Amino acid sequence: MDVDFWQGKRAPGVLDNVADYDDRSVLDVIERAFTTHGNKPAFSALGETLSFQQLDQASATFAAYVQQHTTLEPGDRIALQMPSVLPYLVALYGSLRAGLVIVNTNPLYTAREMQHQFSDSGARALVYMNMFGDKVEKVLPETHLEYLIEVSMGDMLPWLKGKLVNLAAKHVKKVVPRFTLPGAIQFNEVMQRGKPQVYSRPAKGPDDVALLQYTGGTTGVAKGAMILHRNLVSQVYQLKANEGALNRQGQLHAESGKQVIMCPLPLYHIYAFTVNCIAAFNSGNHSVLITNPRDIDGFIKSLAKYRPTVLVGINTLFVSLMEHPGFAGLDFTRLRTTVSGGTALNKSVAERWQELTSCPVSEGYGLTETSPTVCSNPIDGQGRIGTIGLPVPGTALKVVDEENNELGVGEVGELCVKGPQVMAGYWQRPEATAETIRDGWLHTGDIARIEEDGYVSIVDRKKDMILVSGFNVFPNEIEDVVTAHPKVELCACVGVTDAKSGEVPKLFVVKSNDSLSEAELKAYCRENLTGYKQPRHIEFRAELPMTAVGKVLRKDLRAEVATEAEPA
Repeated sequence: MDVDFWQGKRAPGVLDNVADYDDRSVLDVIERAFTTHGNKPAFSALGETLSFQQLDQASATFAAYVQQHTTLEPGDRIALQMPSVLPYLVALYGSLRAGLVIVNTNPLYTAREMQHQFSDSGARALVYMNMFGDKVEKVLPETHLEYLIEVSMGDMLPWLKGKLVNLAAKHVKKVVPRFTLPGAIQFNEVMQRGKPQVYSRPAKGPDDVALLQYTGGTTGVAKGAMILHRNLVSQVYQLKANEGALNRQGQLHAESGKQVIMCPLPLYHIYAFTVNCIAAFNSGNHSVLITNPRDIDGFIKSLAKYRPTVLVGINTLFVSLMEHPGFAGLDFTRLRTTVSGGTALNKSVAERWQELTSCPVSEGYGLTETSPTVCSNPIDGQGRIGTIGLPVPGTALKVVDEENNELGVGEVGELCVKGPQVMAGYWQRPEATAETIRDGWLHTGDIARIEEDGYVSIVDRKKDMILVSGFNVFPNEIEDVVTAHPKVELCACVGVTDAKSGEVPKLFVVKSNDSLSEAELKAYCRENLTGYKQPRHIEFRAELPMTAVGKVLRKDLRAEVATEAEPA
């Protein structure tokens, strides 16, 4: 059964054909925001704020430099490798205004990962933070990079002056390494050279590629999802319509354009990129960037200073905040919406967050390949914990079995998505594209259940499912149960080979209380999980492997246990 929550009705602001939008490209969206919102604050980071007008001027200057001082042409790729700092935004909007294709790159990537992404995308230019210049030097000969623009932590922070080294140590945990890149130009010099020049707006249409967003690499080789201008424009209108339609009381908690959105997710991540840099920006909202979300002390200070109306996070981040001694003393009276995504939200975490802040967590769901939003829960407190909510306007869903047969209401199968936000395909990988997008449906690889009223529950990732004596065991369920234990801070479950059962669950646990023992935790699991779901092995650890955005890397844990199982 195909499930479209809007049942064929056009949601306000969401059109049947993307060609009917007034906004033909992301350039239309961002340039209208510049002129409409003027002197309103657009982004804050590291104690400095830029208005829409200031970003307009700075990004036009960057675009003019690209057009007048390089041979880069519209359609060429430019990689951005920075944390969430203000120069990222200038480079982002300036590159888009010059007609370039953005290649977001995690600044914490290893040289191997950088080399793959730069080479695979064919990027001709790179804007990078100097703290990672040694890795740029190492991979440069193996790439197509011709233009290097170097950003320093102090760029666009006039208050910093002589405090650069201390700030770098605090926020990035390292000083600038030694490297030699004689062809690089400093970001500030780019801005000086671009000032006298005239920016010329390129022609961009809905079907032009705006972004190559690489998958997180949690499954095989990272692939570049081709996100078109129409995908991002569609998300602007889908999210705007969704905001009102899913508020059942009919009144927005915070008037659009007056929200203060706390953004701890890095801007190179697809969620923050689309929501903060495109959709919230279009509406005139103020985004507060948390450059280093692992600095919980600094995060708590920012929460106290800005008192956001919206907070975006993930399960592990909510846990870290709530464990901080300063969290309970914060004023959350302005907080109206807390959004969770990226990884499963544990029920116990959601309940505790609401108890401490009086603000419910609205869990959503998306993928790099869907630009990213597919589903979200109502934002008026009536969301359904344990689900990812309802599809955003204009989105159809279905679940299928292993033979691609469509399943009925309440049945469990692979979730498939169709909508204007679905990518065009993977960059230069037609076979991978054909495997993922079939008959117009994006096959997500996630196992889900769709209820009669359209609510969707993610049961687990298809690849993470554990088969115990013929029974399907989903790690998310085990992790949700175990995380509710008062002495558990974090856990992850993977399948390990077993001579008797084929596979059995193994649990990796980070304690919140040192008194927790294996016997105590196994007894707890016996009380809460049926026999074949109970972890047969438990390993306590000080930390678990995670991505930069806080997802536990089950693949790394699986690789470890696979290595341990190999004969000597």
